[in-house]
Amino acid sequence: MEIIQQLDGAAAAPCSLALGAFDGLHRGHMAVVRAALDSEFQPGVFTFAQSPSGEPQVITGRDKIRLLERAGVQRLYSLDFSTLRNMEAEDFVERVLFQQLHVRRICCGEDFRFGRGAAGQVELLETLCQREGRELAVVPPVLENGEKISSTRIRRAVEQGDALLAGQLLGRPFSFSLEVIHGNHIGGAKLGTPTINQALPEELVRPRFGVYAAWCRVSGSFYYGVCNVGVKPTVGSDQVLAETWMPDFAGDLYGQRVRVFLLDFIRPEKKFSSLEELREEIRRNGRQAEILAKARPPETLGEI
Repeated sequence: MEIIQQLDGAAAAPCSLALGAFDGLHRGHMAVVRAALDSEFQPGVFTFAQSPSGEPQVITGRDKIRLLERAGVQRLYSLDFSTLRNMEAEDFVERVLFQQLHVRRICCGEDFRFGRGAAGQVELLETLCQREGRELAVVPPVLENGEKISSTRIRRAVEQGDALLAGQLLGRPFSFSLEVIHGNHIGGAKLGTPTINQALPEELVRPRFGVYAAWCRVSGSFYYGVCNVGVKPTVGSDQVLAETWMPDFAGDLYGQRVRVFLLDFIRPEKKFSSLEELREEIRRNGRQAEILAKARPPETLGEI
């Protein structure tokens, strides 16, 4: 997949382009992407490196690229929003999409907005596409329990610890693939439950602080785990971490990337009176996580 981060010198082969923020690549977003793939023209996506809304992302930029490439997208425009923020809606369509990028088919959702002040709407796209003889596919919203799937809805679920709902809306469990960093070494040295620590990036939505059942993917192999998201109030942390214990794994993972899939919320984060009390609770949560994870085997997680 070709990744284009600025418009100067951008590839100009005729293409079918999905337009949107795609800040979650949830089931609704993927419906728009699939509409762009269903074309005789080269399939592409036009989006921004950061969400124009300024809201936390539901997916990291690295994972966005990974998912789009796996879907079959051949051309990804991932631009800095500030470069187009002040362009009038009609200019964006005619000068950028039609003249510069040679878009032959545009795909978007019903509520797609574009141009300065988000003044452009689907009706303007219809007018301009008809005038220039371009195709327009307006994809209806995808619903879950009668309500539209949206990144806002997923963020709310993640922030409330509703990992099950977040996974249903995304079409895959909420997950992150991050480098394993050094922690305070209390887990391995004193508790007998060696953990991996991963710092959650600020741009990623914050899951509710607490303990989750998880699957962890290490070099292609899966291990069930119990993951604590938060600041570890018993032993202390100066940053938000995902700290995960994989009872069936042994090895050094520092500097490597591990993907953690959050499956179900077990309990809120809390401070314990002693390390012994913390150790016993971690082991109890580990048994809970094993039951919950093994009820959802890795082959059901989806591709990411």
